[in-house]
Amino acid sequence: MADTLLAVRNLKKSFGGVNATDDVSIEVERGELHAVIGPNGAGKTTLIAQLSGDLAPDSGKVLLDGKDITSVPTHRRSHFGMARSFQITSVFMNMSVIANVSLAVQSHDGTSFRFWQPACTEERLRRPAMDILDKVGLADRAGTIASAMSHGERRQLELAMALATKPRFLLLDEPMAGMGVEESAAMVGILKGLKGDKTILLVEHDMDAVFALADRISVLVYGRVIATGKPAEIRRNKAVRDAYLGED
Repeated sequence: MADTLLAVRNLKKSFGGVNATDDVSIEVERGELHAVIGPNGAGKTTLIAQLSGDLAPDSGKVLLDGKDITSVPTHRRSHFGMARSFQITSVFMNMSVIANVSLAVQSHDGTSFRFWQPACTEERLRRPAMDILDKVGLADRAGTIASAMSHGERRQLELAMALATKPRFLLLDEPMAGMGVEESAAMVGILKGLKGDKTILLVEHDMDAVFALADRISVLVYGRVIATGKPAEIRRNKAVRDAYLGED
């Protein structure tokens, strides 16, 4: 039997009579990278907001490892092992890469912030921060000020800060957005390295990245899941081609 970490049950959310999510049910297995795709207006943003706690559903449930977190506020979901890449904390643009990640480690650690002593100077914070930077390909940029980084590198830094909270489940909303070809390829490589170790729900418009990464894909159209399956099954699905992918 599949070991389900995230279970979305019959999630519904309406705005002015329009069903943004319409009876959405998705299961994400432990260690799986599960992608959600669909055209603009399909309800992906509303779904992400409900999973992260930013938006309360009209009905339905969100279960993480069997625990009902539907009504748990956003800031408490990290205690259940959920992290949303760009929402964990803002990148401090005037601080170094290692300082940003060290602060994220410190935040999860539950220790008080010692403003008179930079977090990155404490070995117990710096060591795990460097390990995380190595995972996301930024170890050689540890001393760089965040404002001097490229857009793609900042997205890698945001991912590193999310990983610093030691999540079991990562919610990634278009991590390749705004990236060039080389930056996207780098992020795909990073996410491949996380597969199996972290359970990931990925919302992404870059179909090359989706089909390179996903174990399974759910397709959302007009607020409803019209198909879920392995990448090859989704490519062959006529309803998916007609609604989103096209014949190419």
